[in-house]
Amino acid sequence: MTETADDLSAPLGRDKPRRKRRLRLPFTAMQLLAVLLGLFLVTFAGFAIFNKDPLGGEPMTRLAIREPNAADKAGDDKPAAAGHGQDSKQESKHETRDAPKQAGEQKTVTMIDGSTGTRHDVVIGGDAAGKSEAASASAPPPVMAGIDPKLLEKSRYGMIPAMSGDLKPFNVYAADADRAKAAKMPVVAILIGGLGVGAAKTTDAIMRLPPAVTLAFTPYGSDPGKLAERARAQRHEIFLQIPMEPYDFPDNDPGPQTLLTSLSADQNMDRLYWHLSRMQGYAGLTNFMGARFIATEPAMQPIIREAAKRGLGFFDDGSSPRSIAPQAAGSQAMPFGKGDIAIDAVPTPAEIDRALTKLEAAARERGVAVGTASALPVSIERIGAWTKTLGDRGILLVPLTTAMLKSKSS
Repeated sequence: MTETADDLSAPLGRDKPRRKRRLRLPFTAMQLLAVLLGLFLVTFAGFAIFNKDPLGGEPMTRLAIREPNAADKAGDDKPAAAGHGQDSKQESKHETRDAPKQAGEQKTVTMIDGSTGTRHDVVIGGDAAGKSEAASASAPPPVMAGIDPKLLEKSRYGMIPAMSGDLKPFNVYAADADRAKAAKMPVVAILIGGLGVGAAKTTDAIMRLPPAVTLAFTPYGSDPGKLAERARAQRHEIFLQIPMEPYDFPDNDPGPQTLLTSLSADQNMDRLYWHLSRMQGYAGLTNFMGARFIATEPAMQPIIREAAKRGLGFFDDGSSPRSIAPQAAGSQAMPFGKGDIAIDAVPTPAEIDRALTKLEAAARERGVAVGTASALPVSIERIGAWTKTLGDRGILLVPLTTAMLKSKSS
C-alpha cells in the first residue's frame, strides 16, 4: 500500500487533517450584479441610439388641442379690415409671434429690453374671465371714458380712430395749452415712452409728472386702455407707440405684431389695426424701436398715409438718422414732430441733468425742442424736479401736440 507524501509527513499518533471541500456556484453575488448592470447599460444605450426623439431627457407636457369649430373658421375668413382685403395666407418665421386673433384667447409674451436685458412677462389678448366665445364676440368692444364715438370706426380687432368731418383725433385729444403764449417764447416738450407694461411705473409717471408732459403707451399689457384712461383723467395727452422692425431684428424684438419690412402692405396694415384697437383717445402715433422700418420708404409710406387719413399726428423719436418719416408726413400735410434729445440715454442723475440743459439750449436756439425719455424712476425724479423751475428760466413746458404745431408753423 503506497501512501501519499502528506501521509508520510503527518506526525505519529495523530489523525491526518481532512481537506475542506469548497462549494462552487455558477455565479457569485458580485458576478450576478455585474451581469445585471451590464444588461441595463446595454438596454439604455440601445434606447438612446435607436430612439429618434430629439427632446429625449427633456421634461414634456402633453396638451389637448381641440379642432376649430365652424364659428372659428368663419372668423378667420373675414376681411382684415375695410378696404384692405384679407390677410395673406403666406407663412413666415415671424408668424409664431402674432397675437391671438380669436376673442377670449390669451398669450403670454416675454419682452426683453434690448439695452438693459430686462425681461417683462406680458399677457395680451383675451376678454374677461368666464365669457364664452360667442358672448365675447357679440359684446360691444369697450370704449374708454371721454372718447367721442364719432371718432371711432369698427375693425375686426375693436374700435380704431377715425375722422368725422373736420373733427380729428389729433385736435380733439390734444391737451390744453396756452398756444398764444407758446408762440411768443421758447418751448420744450417731453415724451415719456414705454408705458402700459408695468402698472406701477406707469402710475408713477402719471401721478408724479406735470400734465404738460406727454405719455406714450405701448400696445401691450393686460389692460393698457385702463392705464391710458387714467393718464387722460390726469390731463396728460397720450400717444400710441407702434412696434416697428429694428436693424437687429429678431435678436432685438419689439414684440408681437411688429411691423416688418418683409411683410406686404396689407399684412402690416392688419397689424397696425390690431395696435390701434388696444386703446382710444390718443392724439397720434410714434415709433417703438423701428430703425429699419422707419427708414424703408415702401414699408413706411402706407403707415403714414393711414395715420393721416385717420386724423392722427406722427412723432419720430429721432433714433434713426435715415428716417423717411419727415418727408412722408410732409407729403400728407399731417402734424409731425421729431425728437431732438434722448434725455436718459445714460440713465444717471448727472447725465439726465446734462441732457435737460442741452434741451433748454436747443429751445432757446430754435424756439422749440422735444426730449424723449423712458419711465425709469431716476428719469421721472429728475424731469419732475427740472420742470418745477423751467418757467423761471424763461422756457415754457408744453404738450407734444403744441410743440408739433409750433414746429409746423415756424
